[in-house]
Amino acid sequence: MPDLINVLLLGIIEGITEFLPISSTGHLLIAQHWLGARSDTFNVVIQAGAILAVTLIYWKRLWQLASGWRELANRDYVYKLMLAFAITAVLGMVVAKSGFKLPDTVMPIAIALIVGGFWILAAEWVSARRPQSERITWTVAILVGLAQIVAAIFPGTSRSAATIFIAMLAGTNNRAAATEFAFLVGIPTMFAASGYELLKQWKSGGMDEDWFAMGVGFVVATITAFIAVKWLLGYIRTHTFNAFALYRIALGAGLLLLMPGN
Repeated sequence: MPDLINVLLLGIIEGITEFLPISSTGHLLIAQHWLGARSDTFNVVIQAGAILAVTLIYWKRLWQLASGWRELANRDYVYKLMLAFAITAVLGMVVAKSGFKLPDTVMPIAIALIVGGFWILAAEWVSARRPQSERITWTVAILVGLAQIVAAIFPGTSRSAATIFIAMLAGTNNRAAATEFAFLVGIPTMFAASGYELLKQWKSGGMDEDWFAMGVGFVVATITAFIAVKWLLGYIRTHTFNAFALYRIALGAGLLLLMPGN
């Protein structure tokens, strides 16, 4: 029973933090410090639950893009999604083949949390001084693809934070439009990353897992992420992301002070 409670808590934490710009990696690190470390396979599976939640939330938009393929605006948007994903996929394979990977330890995660907090504040400050724009340009698509690689390389960066705020800085300063594009790009990106990680674990013989626990974590992460993302999409209609920035800075500083040896 205690282990099941731990799985439930980890699923909740993953669901809340995966798409909020506060870093799921940093929060899972803290949680697993107290609740016990989990395998990469477990973390990938519960992450897939969060991705499924976002897919369900955006299913109408995805269907609109697919069924309205003949419309120029839809084709243009899909091509930009494909470009961002392609950039991430190609560069992601290059990084994976090179073997470059920073450790999931407190120091780099805490620094990334703090830097990311100031990144959010800067994006909000700059975008507030520009005319409102919902337009996704080719430049935005390219930069979002690159931002996903930065988030993958540096633990604690937060994929959603990196992509949303690079879009805002690059001209899409309407929060809802920037968030939608970042999340839609994230669906194929994160499903592909999860599938790649599971394949790698299977080939290395690392699939000896408690599948019941992973199933519970998957379901809990899906439900929690659905609620969290729905809340976020409503929140950003009338609020800036500054509260998330301040939270990141405080969390990063707290990690450096309270867990310096991990």
